[in-house]
Amino acid sequence: MAISRLAVLVTALCMHAAAMAAVSHVEIEHHSDVLGGKPFGVVGAYEQYVGTIYFEVDPDKESNQVVVDIEYAPTNAAGRVEHAANFMLIKPKDMSRANGTVLFGTSNRGSRRMLTFFNHGHAEGETWDAQLPSLEEHYGDGFLMEKGFTLLWVGWQWDVPANRVTGSRSYVPQTIDNGNPIEGLVRSDFHVRQRMLDRTLADRGHVAYPVSDPEAPENVLTVRDTREGQRRVIPRDQWEFARIENEVKVPDPTRIFLEGGFEPFKIYEVIYKAKNPQVIGLGLAGVRDTISWFKYGEPTEFNIPAGSIERAIGFGLSQPGRTLRLFVHDGFNADEQRRKVFDGIIAHIAGPSHGSFNIRFGQASRDAHPFINFYYPTDIFPFTDVAQTDPITGRTAGMFSDVPDEFLPKVYNSYSSYEYWGRAASLLHTTVDGKRDAPMMEDGRVYHFAGAQHLPDPFPPPVENGQQPNNPNDFSWMMRALLVAMNRWVTDGTPAPPSQFLSVERDEMVTAADVDWPPVPGISFPTTPHVAYRVDYGPQFESDGIITKEPPDVGEPFPILVPQVDADGNEIGALRMPELIAPLATYTGWNLYNSDYGPTDVISHMSGSFIPFPRTREERERTGDPRLSIEERYESKAQYLGLVAQATIALIEQGYLLDEDMADIVAAAGEHWDYLVDGRN
Repeated sequence: MAISRLAVLVTALCMHAAAMAAVSHVEIEHHSDVLGGKPFGVVGAYEQYVGTIYFEVDPDKESNQVVVDIEYAPTNAAGRVEHAANFMLIKPKDMSRANGTVLFGTSNRGSRRMLTFFNHGHAEGETWDAQLPSLEEHYGDGFLMEKGFTLLWVGWQWDVPANRVTGSRSYVPQTIDNGNPIEGLVRSDFHVRQRMLDRTLADRGHVAYPVSDPEAPENVLTVRDTREGQRRVIPRDQWEFARIENEVKVPDPTRIFLEGGFEPFKIYEVIYKAKNPQVIGLGLAGVRDTISWFKYGEPTEFNIPAGSIERAIGFGLSQPGRTLRLFVHDGFNADEQRRKVFDGIIAHIAGPSHGSFNIRFGQASRDAHPFINFYYPTDIFPFTDVAQTDPITGRTAGMFSDVPDEFLPKVYNSYSSYEYWGRAASLLHTTVDGKRDAPMMEDGRVYHFAGAQHLPDPFPPPVENGQQPNNPNDFSWMMRALLVAMNRWVTDGTPAPPSQFLSVERDEMVTAADVDWPPVPGISFPTTPHVAYRVDYGPQFESDGIITKEPPDVGEPFPILVPQVDADGNEIGALRMPELIAPLATYTGWNLYNSDYGPTDVISHMSGSFIPFPRTREERERTGDPRLSIEERYESKAQYLGLVAQATIALIEQGYLLDEDMADIVAAAGEHWDYLVDGRN
């Protein structure tokens, strides 16, 4: 049967297109108008898509060589590695009204948070952030839509907790086992709040690497009292890989059982033998290839005409911020055709850290806190964007110093005060010895939100894992302005507002022992922040992403500095929200665990403190509080709100707040006044 020359040409063109694109096909499982077609300002109506993106990548291409263990991944008949990820897309129906930027929300352990953070949307139940937003309150005030952004989430983490059924996740292959398995040691540390008999090997409900040989002599369980404490080996006949089910012990390669149970607030650490890990770096490759497809391809499945997406900004909160830093560091910001992927990244509340996102047997959820997840590859050198030399090890490196200029995005490193106390944030912008301010990238900014916790709590704030109410200082208003500024920066080159961070050279950062904390009655001040150490994971870690020492060798600590404070206990520099400029309380980036959650002299993870001023002079004198009372500071509510408005206007003029948000900021300050002055006993 004869084949026409046209048919041959069409077939050849299709094969060439497939060879040039890592996205092989898309399955759309849901498509609907957002809120029934509600218009968002001049941008108009939005629509949403949910489905799965499938990829095929050539393991021999230079851009894919950055994926650890890709050479051991199974390949199809064409010699390509297949993987997939689910996605959510929320876009203007009329792309001619869009602003030309896709804003990528890097998921946090499967969750999607851009609408709750930027739009001030409200979640529906504990797992809403992993579900399909469908109600008015999910979209908040519509900020991102009215600005014309195209919103995209793509799963990058394979081991997302099973209970996040529709959360963002990737589907990556295991390394091939052809009778010669890839073996290694996996480490799991944990503590429990109540005595329990068995516990998962994974972090916070994630999917665990199963033990490959339960009887291997390498399997060891230890217990210690503190992070730096002496490990005590628990005899092998007292524990096993098992779980309790209906009061019966059942073998389980993903859980550990201890005779008599694990004791509360002890640090347990099990090291065990595993084999054939997933090729987890393919999750980052999927992000890369999806963004590249939206910028340079023709994703017609989504009614996106070619050329209507010109730019991409990656946004990440906490773990996702660390993910974006590593994404660029490891070379993923160059696609298979050697084109820039993200034009800008916003690594928010990530501190100076990265994580286990592209290593063998990597556990992406593992981070570093004062009392959980110790010595994982998180708070490790290098810390600054530009290169520095560690005087102890002699190693010279920077997070972005080896990234070619053509692939280097504009970069925000933004963070709260908690990151100084709980994530070693001073290392982000000081020299390694902690004595001077470090140099900055020309296309980088560092923004510190003074007197804030990891994520702001609603008002009035609850008491959760700490001894004090959580910190409600809402710096998300500043992040809205800085997002708009980032978009201008990548669109027309208008520089973002200047960096604002604490300077060691101006004595705005000191050791914890040198903080001038006022003796507020009933408040214990933390003596030790989270410390980052020089950690040795073995000779193959830096070159190949393979940990061969478990537990790793822990060397000398890096110098850690924290914010200096004024007579009220509030920080003295950096970016301060209007309610910190005209304060009603002390706002800190630290809180100490209450007895239900941990040792009461240890900083509680993610939490800051909200410590209201005395309401009256009489109350101040009666309690012995050294801070002036509210009535001694302000003549009236009207005068107080005038000061808040004045501070807001100044921040708008500097580019750190938006004019359109002023009314809401002042209104919130008024509500806080009413609560503290008129509503508190």
